[in-house]
Amino acid sequence: MPYLLISTQIRLEAGPTMVGDEQSDPNLMDFLGARKRSMPGNNFCEYYVNDAPRVVLDKLEKLGYRVVSMTGVGQTLVWCLHRE
Repeated sequence: MPYLLISTQIRLEAGPTMVGDEQSDPNLMDFLGARKRSMPGNNFCEYYVNDAPRVVLDKLEKLGYRVVSMTGVGQTLVWCLHRE
């Protein structure tokens, strides 16, 4: 899985950080220390860590991920990463 999206709410830039969905690589989620949860009203699960996005990005860089793009969508910050 070479692409990865991570995100956080602007008011929560110190964490938690969303790092994956139900189909994310379980080994990668373990490496990040991510936990799976389902928010009320959602019919899907997501992985999150309590770390700030900067900490998550540092961990992913060690695995060869690089930021392809970053944007703000409403009150959410989103990073798209790719690994060769």
